[in-house]
Amino acid sequence: MENKIKALLLSAATEIFGQEISENLVQFQKTRKEFEGDITLVTFPFVKMLKTKPEEVGEKVGAYLVEHVEELEAYNVVKGFLNLVINKEFWLKELKNIDADARFGFRPENSGDTLMVEYSSPNTNKPLHLGHLRNNFLGYSVAEILKANGHNVIKTQIVNDRGIHICKSMLAWQKFAPEDANGQKETPQTTGIKGDHFVGKYYVEFENQLIKEACALAEEKLKEGAFEAEDAEKVEKLIALIAETDAVADKSKYNSLRSKLAGFTKNETELLKEAQDMLVKWEAKDPQTYLLWNTMNGWVYEGFGSTYKRMGVDFDKMYYESDTFLIGKDLVLEGLEKGLFFKKEDGSVWVDLTDEGLDEKLLLRADGTAVYMTQDLGTAFDRFRDYPDLNGIVYTVGNEQDYHFKVLFLVLKKLGYSWADSCFHLSYGMVDLPDGKMKSREGKVVDADDLMEEVVNDAMESTKERGHLDGLSEEERNDLYEMIGLGGLKYFLLKVDPQKRMKFDPKESIDLNGNTAPFIQYAHARIQSLLSKAGELKAFDTTEYGAQEKELIKLLASFPETVAEAGKHHSPALIANYTFELVKLYNTFYQSVYILNEPNEELKQLRLALSANVAKVIKQAMLLLGIKVPNRM
Repeated sequence: MENKIKALLLSAATEIFGQEISENLVQFQKTRKEFEGDITLVTFPFVKMLKTKPEEVGEKVGAYLVEHVEELEAYNVVKGFLNLVINKEFWLKELKNIDADARFGFRPENSGDTLMVEYSSPNTNKPLHLGHLRNNFLGYSVAEILKANGHNVIKTQIVNDRGIHICKSMLAWQKFAPEDANGQKETPQTTGIKGDHFVGKYYVEFENQLIKEACALAEEKLKEGAFEAEDAEKVEKLIALIAETDAVADKSKYNSLRSKLAGFTKNETELLKEAQDMLVKWEAKDPQTYLLWNTMNGWVYEGFGSTYKRMGVDFDKMYYESDTFLIGKDLVLEGLEKGLFFKKEDGSVWVDLTDEGLDEKLLLRADGTAVYMTQDLGTAFDRFRDYPDLNGIVYTVGNEQDYHFKVLFLVLKKLGYSWADSCFHLSYGMVDLPDGKMKSREGKVVDADDLMEEVVNDAMESTKERGHLDGLSEEERNDLYEMIGLGGLKYFLLKVDPQKRMKFDPKESIDLNGNTAPFIQYAHARIQSLLSKAGELKAFDTTEYGAQEKELIKLLASFPETVAEAGKHHSPALIANYTFELVKLYNTFYQSVYILNEPNEELKQLRLALSANVAKVIKQAMLLLGIKVPNRM
């Protein structure tokens, strides 16, 4: 209708305004709730051109449109806004179009660009945690929304399977893992611990052992008088605080103190040197180091696989830092030869971005080992080589890496890759708990597996309390608990604008009231129950409906626009909050009118069709968020 009105105003501009007008003068907005109307034309742009009052412009344009557009039946003018009322025949036709389209709201498949969406991208030295949940759910949902907008989407991740942090877990297992009577070290299989949790345990163990060694080294240096008097006093206090903090297991404070102590010991601990040596051996492809690395990563991948399965996320293509960092090193050395980068006295390679308002950035360490930037350069190059028709990459990474991606894209452009302009950082805020930010190095982290188990158990308890489970098998009940619990978790993490930092509340996420997935899931189940009682639906062709039906049709009709906006802004929150508004409006409708008991058969069928299409849009919208909806709840 907006397009139709715009076309008419442009073609009849001379008749209406006495002169031609440009397309950008025709602007629409949603009609405010306190005024009658379905579309609002903003008339302020025409006021200056016609040198008259906004109200006079509105009256003139409104009268012309109602006369020449058969679907318009009335108008009203409020200052510089022309509110247009569309007739019931139009909205009836809209409902019929929605009803006839099984993929309503979605553009034709593969009608857009080829895009890659990266998400998850964990380190293989620890299990996934709450922050990873937001990352995975956000990346997966954005990929599904882009698909709904007609794009060909490749879901991917870069597995950070190399680096000093990986060597820390490897070294800790090698040095500290207990052995059985036969001299065999413990494994996930012998302990029954999930593989990623098992390896993560040894990452934490490395840090615990490192702080013990740092304390011992600091005490030795104190005896030798290696510190200035002022520093010696600080070191003594740090050692005392670490011992005290360790006793109460306050890992957050514990790790902070360790970092401060490391500054005084200048990271001279033998354990850290061994980890750094192991990294050099790994990059030199030392056979024993490589075997240990493959073994422990294998444990982690098995653990990740089961976590991803329960999350309901998947990937089309996997990239590994252990492969792409080599490509990145070649790119850096190539850039060095071309004079794009420079080498410092210690042999490290850097890029100078001061002209771009940033600073100097390390690309290769003095010992020749790669950094994150090195592998990200190689990964981007590898992806565009693998997919020559790729139109862009969306990197789903927390906002703590905003600077990193500014540098990455600038370095790629320096290397001459024009496709760097097609790379986009989907920056999102961190997830907090009531006691603040999570730190994986401290062993104080909300584990993804534990959290998913918790919300499903909470969903089970609350569902049992409500009843309504008669006739469901044990398997069907468990599926329902999973659907409600994980649906609540996903929705809670996705309903907030990605850029905003948020606080997660497990109990609130599965509440049946408010802006939650269970609230929406229950509405879908209620509609399915209604349709089951109604039997076979029949044709509907009546305009004897009221304002509530019209408002529902209008909101349904805006679903395609919402999907398009969510794709444009990479924001599942737009889908989530649209669905919440749809359910609220339907609940009001459901409680205000007769449906099954409506004596007018045609009106009854229209209301049933309206209900069925609300359920259809709920299901499609929630699937874009990676959430399933039950038929019974």
